[in-house]
Amino acid sequence: MARRSNDGPVALLTPEEQDRDPMPDDHDVESDAGRLEHPNDDNLDHEYSIPSTIKFAWLGTYFFFSLLLTLYNKLVLGMFAFPWLLTCLHASFASMGTYSMMHMGYFKLSRLGRREHLALVAFSALFTANIALSNLSLAMVSVPFYQTMRMLCPIFTILIYRVWYGRTYSTMTYLSLLPLIIGAAMTTAGEMTFSDAGFLLTIFGVVLAAVKTVVTNRFMTGSLALPPLEFVMRMSPLAALQALACATATGEIGGFRDLIASGDISLPPAIASLAGNGFLAFLLNVSSFTTNKLAGALTMTVCGNLKQCLTVLIGIFIFNVTVDLLNGAGMAVTMFGAAIYSKAELDNKKRTQQAAYKPVKQESR
Repeated sequence: MARRSNDGPVALLTPEEQDRDPMPDDHDVESDAGRLEHPNDDNLDHEYSIPSTIKFAWLGTYFFFSLLLTLYNKLVLGMFAFPWLLTCLHASFASMGTYSMMHMGYFKLSRLGRREHLALVAFSALFTANIALSNLSLAMVSVPFYQTMRMLCPIFTILIYRVWYGRTYSTMTYLSLLPLIIGAAMTTAGEMTFSDAGFLLTIFGVVLAAVKTVVTNRFMTGSLALPPLEFVMRMSPLAALQALACATATGEIGGFRDLIASGDISLPPAIASLAGNGFLAFLLNVSSFTTNKLAGALTMTVCGNLKQCLTVLIGIFIFNVTVDLLNGAGMAVTMFGAAIYSKAELDNKKRTQQAAYKPVKQESR
């Protein structure tokens, strides 16, 4: 099903939008009491209503852009060692890209009330705090320890869903997380060094990352149900301003000025490289938020574990990264866990669809 705007091309509707009545132009979200979020939301199984082919296609797109940007960032940060400014660049390109798509007719803005706008500001602060906490904890612990702790994100995602929403998963889903977490930890295994404060900050950062992923999903599938492109467009300018403020506070802007004044960097190729990086980040943001909506928050955290292994695997061929037997076995275990998780999710989808089907009783004559 498609929708044509008055001054733009045809915009494809997602399955849930097809079932929804179109919102009138004068609809005011602020007048809908309790519309933003409620723990007893009936749409928690939204990802099971999405056709598997569409879900896997977006997952593949997310993996492609995520891995590509990871490698691109590794190259860019070699000459542009300003992570907060790079985050500001990514958010700015996401904002400009989605704003252009809106004017091309791919989506229309919803009318949000004051409470919804405050929720978006709070989410952008959560987004920025997640990055800040990651950078801070990474400076206090070793990289292998940090990566190993991040593998626990699926566990905290499940806990959030169980405690706050009362949602349960199948036994196979729970069991599949064991090889996913253990295998990913084996892949990134190395020297584990950390301080007490670093340990606490890293764990808190993992919890915050899980909260961010779940909240992102609820913004797009809960009672507010924002389209992914609109969500990115509304959140990105706020995130860009906050990242710019952090860059100012940490002295990155002054360092960038000194780098330009020193002449150690050639501006034309640097600008071209950063523009390409920002455009790729825009594509990743679109695919990431869309995949989160279609595949679910838990699947996104599982993909994070799988991406770590794929990054190491690609690094073997591109950067001549050496791995030992433990790392190689960890990759195999992680792939095995991903296969079990995929099978479990397909079974969960079948059970959900069967439970939703209610046969019509025939009246006897």
